[in-house]
Amino acid sequence: MSSEILITGTAGFIGYHLSRRLLEDGRQIVGIDNINDYYDPGLKYDRLLEAGIAKEDIKDGHRLRSSKYPGYSFYKADISNEEDIKDIFKKHNISYVVNLAAQAGVRYSLSNPHAYINSNIKGFINILEACRHNNVKHLCYASSSSVYGMNTKMPFSVHDNVDHPVSLYAASKKSNELMAHSYSHLYGIPTTGLRFFTVYGPWGRPDMALFLFVDAILNNKPIEVFNEGNMKRDFTYIDDIVEGLVRVVENPAASNPGWAGLDPDPSSSSAPYKIYNIGNNKPVQLMDFISAIEKQLGKPAEKIFMPMQAGDVPETYADVKDLIQDMDYKPGTAIEDGIRKFTDWYIDYYKINH
Repeated sequence: MSSEILITGTAGFIGYHLSRRLLEDGRQIVGIDNINDYYDPGLKYDRLLEAGIAKEDIKDGHRLRSSKYPGYSFYKADISNEEDIKDIFKKHNISYVVNLAAQAGVRYSLSNPHAYINSNIKGFINILEACRHNNVKHLCYASSSSVYGMNTKMPFSVHDNVDHPVSLYAASKKSNELMAHSYSHLYGIPTTGLRFFTVYGPWGRPDMALFLFVDAILNNKPIEVFNEGNMKRDFTYIDDIVEGLVRVVENPAASNPGWAGLDPDPSSSSAPYKIYNIGNNKPVQLMDFISAIEKQLGKPAEKIFMPMQAGDVPETYADVKDLIQDMDYKPGTAIEDGIRKFTDWYIDYYKINH
């Protein structure tokens, strides 16, 4: 059996793009997704269809092979189901794991906290246990810029302490980093956590700012601008995230020989454990972001200025020195180019004339 890469959350925004990139590179992919209704499942099914997985052929727990990519096997399964995960690992020779399945969203965590424990904690321990018992060479997993919480030192560095999350979502992602470290230490499993910074692009999530803004403007609805517009985000284009992931996956984390418990570096360890930021390293003012969307659409937005939402932070800014040093890579897609590619996709996907 040839070695395979397991990608959880493969019908999700990042999972879909990563799966297609690796499949086009000739890799063997096993994809898992529970296709939940946190946002429109139709968008998830359409992403899968783009990769040769038809909705009408999907059955819970059954292996489905792609009609487009011979190396792609898909399972509708939930990572929080321990038996399903065990069964999938038994059927495949999985060497690398990219865990992107998670309950996403800061605001949703305020009203649905149990969803985060079920997926992000229970689901993650099932993945760790599967890696432990199946000699996985490297586990990469999605963390988030939200772990920086109350930190105000800019740019956000993986070498800084992040013990003050301001949402349960952020706390669950920080928990993943801690859980991964314990498994790296106890069982020698190389683990790498990737703190993504505000990912956007074609096939993006409908709960994210760019999607919400474009959708509202084109449908003549007002947009909600939080913190009176006084926000900065390190918007990162999807292709830049995928390139970073591809480079990291087959470069397993290694122990840091200079690591010392007297002055512990949070981003590495004496165990094979590593944390990276993946961000554009160029924060954009929210009002400038909206202006760029208006310019691209040729249409002004009706703005409703709102106070800061609970669990949110005023600014994100990624320090990517470690990613450059270790992977010789730095995200760099200009915000104007990324917005144009998204709006072109959105208009084509929803067949909007404007």
